[in-house]
Amino acid sequence: MIPVLLADDEAMIRAGVRAILATDPEIEVVAEAADGRSAVELVRTHRPRVALLDIRMPRLDGLAAGAQIRQLVPETAVIMLTTFGEDDYIARALGEGMSGFLLKSGDPRELIAGVRAVADGAAYLSPEVARRVIELGGGLLARGPAARDRIEALTEREREVLALVGAGLSNAEIARRLFLVEGTVKSYLSSIFTRLGVRNRVQAAIIAYEAGLTA
Repeated sequence: MIPVLLADDEAMIRAGVRAILATDPEIEVVAEAADGRSAVELVRTHRPRVALLDIRMPRLDGLAAGAQIRQLVPETAVIMLTTFGEDDYIARALGEGMSGFLLKSGDPRELIAGVRAVADGAAYLSPEVARRVIELGGGLLARGPAARDRIEALTEREREVLALVGAGLSNAEIARRLFLVEGTVKSYLSSIFTRLGVRNRVQAAIIAYEAGLTA
């Protein structure tokens, strides 16, 4: 099972999201919160694999709550789920180490795909958000020349791993593709993040794209 925490200040939205997630027998909503502060406390109590957080919530907004969750319970992946797709929200979410960004206006199948992806150690951006990042030329986090300079510090194998991260593959998928054990992939990723100075897979994936490692 994939335990999930759901946080949104609108009960009807929570009910709708919960209903969508319930269509996947391997996903279980283990806790719900109506504000960001409660979300942080419930994550500390339940230790879910994934936290789905709305951005605009009382007491503590979703971005601030997500940042606290990443610091206090780093094994919980955080996805921002919102109606707002402005560039500053996207940049803040990715900069704070969130694993995904989904729009409530998107296809319900994206919700299932996003939860499954981040639970498996990958990252997930809704297609609309991904297009926006690409349209900006990666300017939210990295630029082409700078990205190419940064990957010079990587070994050939680390570049291979980074390219597959950029293609959206999970740790298990990368391991199968490169004939490695999953623990080795995690070690490579730790080294890649340190060398690139990034905090998560999404930031690394954007650098991979800007550096020309992905099609």
